[in-house]
Amino acid sequence: MNDTFKKARERKGFLTLREKENLGELACFSQSAQRRKKDSNEKNEYRQAFGIDADRILHSMAFTRYIDKTQVFSLIKNDHLTHRVLHVQLVSRVARTIGRYLGLNEDLIEAASLGHDIGHAPFGHDGEIFLSKLTHAHGAGHFHHNLQSIQFLDRIEKNGQGWNLSLQTMDAIVCHNGEAHSKKLIPERHRSFADFEAMVQKIKTQSSCNEIPMTMEGCVVRMADTISYIGRDLEDAIRLGIVTRNQVPEDCKETLGQTNGTIVFNLVTDLIHNSLGEPFIGFSDPVSQALKHLKHFNYRYIYKNPLIKRHLTSIEQIFIFLFERYLSDLEQDRQTSDIFSKFLNGLAPEYRNDHTHPEIVRDFISGMTDSYFIRQAPASLAPVYIDNV
Repeated sequence: MNDTFKKARERKGFLTLREKENLGELACFSQSAQRRKKDSNEKNEYRQAFGIDADRILHSMAFTRYIDKTQVFSLIKNDHLTHRVLHVQLVSRVARTIGRYLGLNEDLIEAASLGHDIGHAPFGHDGEIFLSKLTHAHGAGHFHHNLQSIQFLDRIEKNGQGWNLSLQTMDAIVCHNGEAHSKKLIPERHRSFADFEAMVQKIKTQSSCNEIPMTMEGCVVRMADTISYIGRDLEDAIRLGIVTRNQVPEDCKETLGQTNGTIVFNLVTDLIHNSLGEPFIGFSDPVSQALKHLKHFNYRYIYKNPLIKRHLTSIEQIFIFLFERYLSDLEQDRQTSDIFSKFLNGLAPEYRNDHTHPEIVRDFISGMTDSYFIRQAPASLAPVYIDNV
């Protein structure tokens, strides 16, 4: 063994010892990371297992495409609106702050946070709904962005080899659900790869998913997802004039505040105080109720607001058009189609053998950025960007 590898292993041993000294007993220790395939270089690494996961996700092609993915508001010319790339960074920061105080593994938290939304289709949750209708109708199951995140990271990246991420990281990604309201999350520990695969197959048959993570770190990421978007989306909506700060329900103002900074601080503080030393991650009753009320407010006045939906009238038509076009291209073996030149030609043959035509179309479309998606559409369906709602 050369001196470089020897020093790396010594450093890694020091990090393992420091984990044992500093992390709480409920944390997921790096040495417990499980991978499908043995990582031959990992033994000579100075990084620990979940830190490797975080780096692999950060350097993935799918992560790069975050920069042009809708968070909530689409087709609006405003440089100060939140996009997906910012949201995942906010989740990572919030979750790591919580995890550090609770003595949990920050590397696992960071990896899951950075990867949790990689599978989002163009145009956010609206795009997810449109694509799910098509995949379900064509026998490819329901489309869920959390499952698609694993599809990219585990089956498509690196020419179809995947990044060989740990079970714990992939589990936290699949089990995140910032839309569902949870007062308390208790990890469902001792999940194996076989259990994980069975869970994934089950979710494909469901229109919604609400599985619980296997680690405390995964539970933190799931809660941090909500904390990171709830106040931020409110600020974006106020900036666009969709709602006013005075409209925020009084109990939400009193318990959580009415600005994003105050809302995040109060939610994080309550979550830490209520979870410290406990085998769960959860809010107190008053804060949980106020958060639930604020979610209902956001859904009614922001996410379901016709003012932002009217700008997406042509987006579903484009999803339908592209899905049918690429499906036809595969069936007719049109090698000039972008689904061959921009997607399949870079993948190992095993990928095509293991996936149906609708699944291949799903993977191609869901990986598109908003702007690439629009460029694929015929001029007659191209949406118009607007200055404001």
